[in-house]
Formats: sequence, C-alpha cells, structure tokens
Amino acid sequence: MSISDNKITVPKPVQGTPDATGQLDDLLALMARLRADCPWDKKQTNHSLIPYAIEEAYELGEAVQSDDDEDIKGELGDVLLQVVFHCQMYAEQGRFDMSDVISTLQEKLVRRHPHVFEAETLKDDAAVKVRWDEIKLEEQQAREARGKSKRRLDQVKAGSALMQAQDVQKQASKLGFDWEGIAGAVDKLDEEIAELKHELTDKSTAEVKANIREVEKELGDCMFALVNVARKLNLDAEAATLTCVHKFKSRFGYIEEQLEFAGKRLEDSDITEMDALWEAAKQHERSS
Repeated sequence: MSISDNKITVPKPVQGTPDATGQLDDLLALMARLRADCPWDKKQTNHSLIPYAIEEAYELGEAVQSDDDEDIKGELGDVLLQVVFHCQMYAEQGRFDMSDVISTLQEKLVRRHPHVFEAETLKDDAAVKVRWDEIKLEEQQAREARGKSKRRLDQVKAGSALMQAQDVQKQASKLGFDWEGIAGAVDKLDEEIAELKHELTDKSTAEVKANIREVEKELGDCMFALVNVARKLNLDAEAATLTCVHKFKSRFGYIEEQLEFAGKRLEDSDITEMDALWEAAKQHERSS
C-alpha cells in the first residue's frame, strides 16, 4: 500500500512506441505495456522470475569487473528491470507498488544511518558497520516479536553457496562459535584438505566414482574452510572468487588471441603450447 495516498497504483500501459526518456514513471508504463501485450511477459510470475534476478545480479558483478561503461549500464538496467517487473506484478495482485518499495528503502536507509541523520557520532567505517549490524539485529528481534521467530542461523541471507557460507560463519561468530585468530581457521583448512586427499590418493578412477558422494562432502568441507579463512582476513569470498574467474577468462582470452595471430585454433593446440601462452599472459598482465 502506498504510504503517500494509501492506494496501490497499477501503472497504465504506455501507448504507441515509447521513447527512452530516462524517467521512472515512463519505465513503469512500458513494463505495464509489456505485461499487457507480450506473451512471455504475461505468463511470468514472481516465482518464475527468481532465477533471472539471481542471474542478472551475477552478470552485473561481471560487468563491474570488466570496467566497461556500456556493459555496466546495460547490466544495471537488467537488475532494475527485475525490480520493475516484480513491482508491476505485486501491484497487479493488490499487494504493494513501486512507491512502497522506494519508501521502504528510504525508511531503512535513514533508520540504519543514525550517525548521518541523528546526533549519534561514529568515528570510522568500522564503527558504522558495527552499528549497522546492531540495527539489523534490532529489526530481526522486532520481526520475531511479530511471530516470525526462527533459529539463529535461519536469518542467513540467500545467495550463492560462498555468500551463504560466509554469512553462516559470521553469524556463528557473533554467537561465540569461532576461533580467536586466523591460525585455527588455517589449521582447519589443512585438516579438511588432508581428508579430501585421503579420499583421492592411491584410488582408482572406479573407486573414486564409487565413493563420489563422500568426495563431494569432503570437497564441500574444504571450500567451507577456505571461506572461513577469507572471513578471518575480512575478505569477501564471493568477490575473491569472481576476481579469479575474471582473471582466468582474461588469460584464456589471451591464449585464444595469440593462437589466432599464429593462424591456429584452440583445437589445433596442445596443453604444452597453451601452458606456455598462459605464462605469457601472466607476464603481459604484469607489464600492462
């Protein structure tokens, strides 16, 4: 329900072929037109759009890594489309509209920044983060008081496996379930890697395949332990992995380019040649 007029506004479809005006109201009217006249858009639901929202968020991350303005604008637009699409459908259902979403965000930003909008003083960004988490906890407690009580780790936000792993560890740490320093986390990583090696070393391919579920568990333990090391270093495991993916794609692209210059295809090359070009790509990165 819109806070301004207590009415939910379902945008009216734009008529004719619209211009790109850069105005939110015009975008909402365009979305309404697509919901009315596009067969694919008409059949979508809030649940059917979930995979697209996740995909667009990841593609935005890749665009930011590429640092290409046109790509970034396009992917930001795709993320915005998901917000607009969902708001259109919830408005059609009579539940809330875009103005409610914007108002809720505005209220949250003001509530979580008392050091900006109130007399509260925080000395640095670390103190701001602590206060932010305190306010989020207060909000969680208010939800629980409304009958939304859950187990402590049920509040972990949705996201990729790396994101959820890091958040689970962070929440457990707040409850005292954590090592004091990084040494314990590193030792745990070594322990998990040793257990994975035990499942793989001196085993035939057939034996590994026969025990693949146990291997999967040990691999997951290794990744979880590595995420914990990232958390102890105040690094984001998701961002670190995305940086690695971007670096790998860039280096492999260099291999393709060099082979093309030599009149060859990837399929015509072998691992020895590609490995040499990989090392050349690393040198190219250092010099550029």
